[in-house]
Amino acid sequence: MKHSQELDRLFQSFLNLQTLEECYAYFEDLCTIKELSDMAQRLQVATLLSQGMSYQKITEQVDVSTATIGRVSRCLNYGPGGYRTTLDKLEDK
Repeated sequence: MKHSQELDRLFQSFLNLQTLEECYAYFEDLCTIKELSDMAQRLQVATLLSQGMSYQKITEQVDVSTATIGRVSRCLNYGPGGYRTTLDKLEDK
């Protein structure tokens, strides 16, 4: 991903949020319900993949396509590490 001042500002705005309530309010303003649902599903897929669950079981449990699972899997295995970092931090809490 190419870095830009606009993206830096967007990401900094995320880092400035301090409560779940602030996150809900901001993301409801920023994203559609479908976009939020899709992002939440991808995180759930990443969690299940990291636990060793099969694509078939994930599609049954999360109701996503195998294409989505494949994309998340590629990011987990070959991406810049965003999912791994996030999952590790969620595990620590």
